[in-house]
Amino acid sequence: MNEFVIPFSGLKNGLHSYEFEINKQFFEHFDYSEISRCNIKVDVELDKQERMMVFNFLIKGEATVQCDRCSGLYDQELSSKKRLIVKTGGEEEEETEEIVNIPEKDFKFDLAPFIYEFVILSFPVKRVHPENKNGKSQCDPEVLKILNDNIVEESHDPRWDALKKLKTDNK
Repeated sequence: MNEFVIPFSGLKNGLHSYEFEINKQFFEHFDYSEISRCNIKVDVELDKQERMMVFNFLIKGEATVQCDRCSGLYDQELSSKKRLIVKTGGEEEEETEEIVNIPEKDFKFDLAPFIYEFVILSFPVKRVHPENKNGKSQCDPEVLKILNDNIVEESHDPRWDALKKLKTDNK
């Protein structure tokens, strides 16, 4: 994963551009990754300054993920922008989600864990098959039928009636 390490000590101040192709092999380096197939391009623009580096990430592509509703696989499109500020001259720590401190003696910076995190954060919280042109779900119809057949209707429990009555009486 050396291709994701930026040797910044020899770089001149100013803008520098990097392009990374992210595929299945990238995700195999991280524990518990659920990405089975992907084609993602990450463009990184580095603005190197005297004691700080500002990385701007543009993430575009698609990845095959599991649907939260039917458990089938589908291709999820990704598109996001992220920023990372790296300050030099302190203890190695993460100040905020966007700001990281590294020791002044460091001369290179590994983008791989940040690219991984930014790609994962690019996915929607709820991963569900997109709808087709007709507005119909592309989830597995057999699984949807089983789910619909097993929906439990809210049952009425008379023990709660007295408490509900107290609640409405006190308003």
